[in-house]
Amino acid sequence: MNNNINNKNNNQNYHDQQNIHNVQKMRAVLETLPPFCRQFFRGITEYTSARTRLAYAYDIRTFFEYLHDSNPQCAKMEITAFPLSVLDMLAREDIEEYLEYLSYYEKDGKIYTNDERGKKRKLASLRSFYSYFFEAEMITKNPAVLVPLPKLHEKEIVRLDADEVAVLLDQVEEGANLTQAQKRFHQVTRTRDVALLTLLLGTGIRVSECVGLNLEDVDFKNNGIKIRRKGGYEAIVYFGEEVEEALQSYIEERNHTIPQSGHEKALFLSMQNRRISVRAVENMVKKYSSTVTSLKKITPHKLRSTYGTSLYRETGDIYLVADVLGHKDVNTTKKHYAALEDERRRMAADKVRLREKRNP
Repeated sequence: MNNNINNKNNNQNYHDQQNIHNVQKMRAVLETLPPFCRQFFRGITEYTSARTRLAYAYDIRTFFEYLHDSNPQCAKMEITAFPLSVLDMLAREDIEEYLEYLSYYEKDGKIYTNDERGKKRKLASLRSFYSYFFEAEMITKNPAVLVPLPKLHEKEIVRLDADEVAVLLDQVEEGANLTQAQKRFHQVTRTRDVALLTLLLGTGIRVSECVGLNLEDVDFKNNGIKIRRKGGYEAIVYFGEEVEEALQSYIEERNHTIPQSGHEKALFLSMQNRRISVRAVENMVKKYSSTVTSLKKITPHKLRSTYGTSLYRETGDIYLVADVLGHKDVNTTKKHYAALEDERRRMAADKVRLREKRNP
């Protein structure tokens, strides 16, 4: 029986495996929640991903843990014994106090904090939760909708300048500033690391999309890669000559590697010859960027922002940038690149001349 399960898992792609993993984690979280929560999660299955539902479940569990610790009536019951009527006990003020609590709290000896973004996400989860039962006429009040979502203060997008991109890739290629221990690993992973970082910088794909790539997803005839976007749909992203050269060098080396069972299709392999993980890529970027003192603090997502910035500066087409980055709403892209849009509008100020300038 176990062998059959393992064989099925080996035949699934990375994204399907991640979904199964999230479903399994979700089932474990549901065991800690009141039984009526299961109806909510069944109800939103058709239009949410397993990852989104898991995030909702963690947020809702935090809410119930807060009620259990702070509400005298709820404290008398185990969380798994909470009836649906507990939602009707609460008023707007209770939700506001919960948001205040989220700023700083302790659990199992660990300190947790939430900024405006964390609070907004948790309130959004609670709003969806309440709205589901209110619209189904299973509760009579919806206090969560009365509490406004926290206003977000836009953060400046950190991106690399052209010269910084060159410095980073030189460091990945040469490994000059690595420790002796890191240099030993670098001799083994250099070609892979160059290909992976060049791909991220040259296409703007997400790290999850990158680690999910299979060998068969790379098409050198058309210089494109087939990726699975957020939401589960597939898309083709095209790459240029620099990415092509880096990928071909790596794949030539990759073809002489024997992957572990179940990882034969994976494009990028770890040192253990398993599909490389998101965390490993994050650590890789951190390792190389930290060895360049003049470089900004870089994460894989900032490499994506770097690509988006470069593409917008070269084309001036915000819709193209949104399409290539996989943003469903162009307003998301506009928000990210608002400073560049303003820069372009300023350039327009002197482009149209109303009258010829007269000599004094």
